[in-house]
Amino acid sequence: MTNVTPTLLALMTTLTTSAATQLTADQTARVDGLFKPFAQPDAPGMSVMVIHRGKPVFAKGYGLADLETRVPCATNTNFRLASVTKQFTAMAVLMLAEHKQLSLDERLADFFPEFPAYGDQITVRHLLTHTSGLPDYEDEIPAGTTIPVLDQDVLRILLKQDNTCFPPGTQYRYSNSGYALLALIVEQRSGQTFARFLKQKIFAPLKMSNTLAYESGLSTVPNRAYGHSPEGSGFRRTDQSLTSSVLGDGGVYSSVADLFKWDQALYTTKLVSGKMLQEAFTPAIPTDKPGRSYGFGWYLGEYGGLKEIWHGGETMGFRTRIMRFPERKFTVILLANRSDAVLDELPHEIVDLVLFDRR
Repeated sequence: MTNVTPTLLALMTTLTTSAATQLTADQTARVDGLFKPFAQPDAPGMSVMVIHRGKPVFAKGYGLADLETRVPCATNTNFRLASVTKQFTAMAVLMLAEHKQLSLDERLADFFPEFPAYGDQITVRHLLTHTSGLPDYEDEIPAGTTIPVLDQDVLRILLKQDNTCFPPGTQYRYSNSGYALLALIVEQRSGQTFARFLKQKIFAPLKMSNTLAYESGLSTVPNRAYGHSPEGSGFRRTDQSLTSSVLGDGGVYSSVADLFKWDQALYTTKLVSGKMLQEAFTPAIPTDKPGRSYGFGWYLGEYGGLKEIWHGGETMGFRTRIMRFPERKFTVILLANRSDAVLDELPHEIVDLVLFDRR
C-alpha cells in the first residue's frame, strides 16, 4: 500500500503474520477501487483505515495533503475532524462525571450563573444529546465579525438570546452551541484549558501523540492536511473559517493512525468505566431521520442487522467520518481535505465488501 507510515506498516505486518483477520487480495482491490476518485496526483485527497478485530486491515492515503508543498496524504496525516470532535468532548465530560467533578443532570446556571433564565432547565445531558433547544451560534454571529469566534464567544452570543427553540429535553435539534458550552464546562470543572485536558487525559494516555485541539498561535499541527474546495478546473485552499477556532464542536486534528488507538480504547475501560461508556452508546432520543438516534457525541442506528455507531464532520475544506460496528469489532475511518468528498455511504460499501462479501 502507498502512503502508509513505517510504524503502521510494521504493525500491520506483525498482525497479518499471526492468526489474524485480513482482507483477500480481491477485497483489498475492491476497497481500494472505491477511492479511485481521490487518487489524483494534483488534487487534495483523503486517508482511509479499515479496522477488523483489533487490526488495521486496510490503511492508505490518496491525493495531496497540501497542494502548495505537494505533500501526499498518508496514514499519519492530520485532518481537522470537524464534528467527529464531539465524541472527544463527550468523553471529557464523562471522565469528569466519573470522578464526581460534575453531574450530567447539573444545569447551565450551575456553571454559568449569569446565564439567562431561559437556560434554567438545560442540563449537561441535554447539551450532550442535542436536546437543549439552544440556537446554533453560527446563525447568531453579529454581522461584520472578522475575528475568529472562540468557545467563550459562543457563551457571550447565547447570553444575548432570550429563549430556546423548544422546551429542553422534548426534541432533537443538532446544536454546535451545546458542545462549545461543554468545552467551557470541562475547563471550569477541571481547572485546565480544554485543549490541555484532552491532551493530558485522553490523547497522551492513549499514545495519540499527534492528536490535538488546535489553537491558532498556540499549537502546531504536525503532518497537517489543509482543507480545499473545488474552483474552476482545480481547487483552492479553504482551510479556516470564522468558526474554525471553536474547539468543543469541531476543533480537534487527528490521523487515521491515531484514531485507530481511539477506536480500540472504546472497547476497554482505559478512560471511563464500562457503565459510563455505555451511556454514550445508549439512544437518548430519536433524531430527525428515521432509524437514527443520538447518544453522547455519537449517532446510533443499524445496518445489515448490525448495531452501528458513527459520526460525521463537515467544515470548510474537510469531510470526515468514523463508523463502528462493535458487535463485529469493525470500524471504517475516512478523513478528507476536500469539501466535495461525499462520504456518507462509503463505509457501508466497505462493510458490504468485507463483512457481508457482497460484490
